[in-house]
Amino acid sequence: MTSRRDLTERAGGTRPLAGRRVLVTRARAQAEELVTRLRALGAEPVLCPVIEIVPPEDTGPLDRAIRDLEQYHWLVFTSVNGVEAFFRRLRDLGREPAALGGLRIAAIGPATAARLSEYGCSATLVPTEFVAEAVAAALVERGIAGLRVLLPRASEARAVLPDSLRAAGAVVDVVPAYRTVLVEPPREALERLRASEIDVVLLTSGSTARALAAALRGDLSLLQRPLVACIGPVTAAAAREVGIRVDLVADEYSIPGLLRTVVEALEERMR
Repeated sequence: MTSRRDLTERAGGTRPLAGRRVLVTRARAQAEELVTRLRALGAEPVLCPVIEIVPPEDTGPLDRAIRDLEQYHWLVFTSVNGVEAFFRRLRDLGREPAALGGLRIAAIGPATAARLSEYGCSATLVPTEFVAEAVAAALVERGIAGLRVLLPRASEARAVLPDSLRAAGAVVDVVPAYRTVLVEPPREALERLRASEIDVVLLTSGSTARALAAALRGDLSLLQRPLVACIGPVTAAAAREVGIRVDLVADEYSIPGLLRTVVEALEERMR
């Protein structure tokens, strides 16, 4: 994984995004890491949160699953948000992370695995490609038939993971741990976009892509000037579905991978 220091050193000791204005569309509560990395690379982050992560409308299914953790063989997390929402509810119900001791845990990528470790839990499985399809394939390869799987995730997540596991013979309980809602972004950020002051737009999920299109009220011409960079192919597909042109797709589906892709593209333009 490429670090902030690695990117800086590749540019001969200079900050490779110096002077670049980068629109950050992540939920405000989750933008800190990305903003910190951008500033270290010399960029000016322009906060434009278009979504917010909130609890599910009904916590009953998640609560029941947490109370019955002992019946599951696998606990699968497909995002940092899922980890945080799950452990928040675990604590609210008076249970400790030690309750997961008998479970095997799968995490969609290193960021999700790292957040698990902050709660004292280790991921048994982290696929090399950070998408739901890779999680499903890795679990099926290990042998999932007849096993019970708990999948706490966003209310609006794709069906590919549970469908694949069920097709392989697993019993899968999908429970909403959080939901993504649209929020009105800061007027200043949109004005800077309209004034052609943004150099790069970062999209870190399908939700941010759809929400940005909604926030622009269909005026996607505002995205003609900046480079639009997506964290991975799933996000890129969601962006294209709502009419957003995609210039860059990270080959490593993570924040460091996304930033490396942006830096390399801008360096190539300057040659």
